[in-house]
Amino acid sequence: MNKKKIILFVACLAILLALQIKFLLPLMYDIAASDLFLVDSKDSADPMPISNDMTALAFSHCNSHINSQFDSAETTAAFASQPTNAWSIGNYEYIINATVEIATKDTPNTAYQYVCRIQYENGDDLSGASNIENWSVEGLTGLPDL
Repeated sequence: MNKKKIILFVACLAILLALQIKFLLPLMYDIAASDLFLVDSKDSADPMPISNDMTALAFSHCNSHINSQFDSAETTAAFASQPTNAWSIGNYEYIINATVEIATKDTPNTAYQYVCRIQYENGDDLSGASNIENWSVEGLTGLPDL
């Protein structure tokens, strides 16, 4: 009886694998090749660091977001004049890498390297790009207590 169970298990496993290879994988390939996940915008991704008006605005809005997270009576933040690197990852999403010096009343200035992922939410309509309400910070890392 035990030998029959093992043979049945192996046969069912082989049938399941064959069904996945024959039916499920071609379906997944068709879905991945379709336009289902395509986001059509004028902003294209660039694997190299770039500097343009939108990355400058993204940098400024990241700094404003970071500054708003600190208690102004306890902490001061001094931001660099330009980001170390800025990348466009497409669809008006940007990754900003920059330095900020943070000082509290108890500790001296400490330089931190941060990375901010930010997205402009109005798509190809760039008329509201300077308004921070049209941007959303998707992620922030490298800073203590944020």
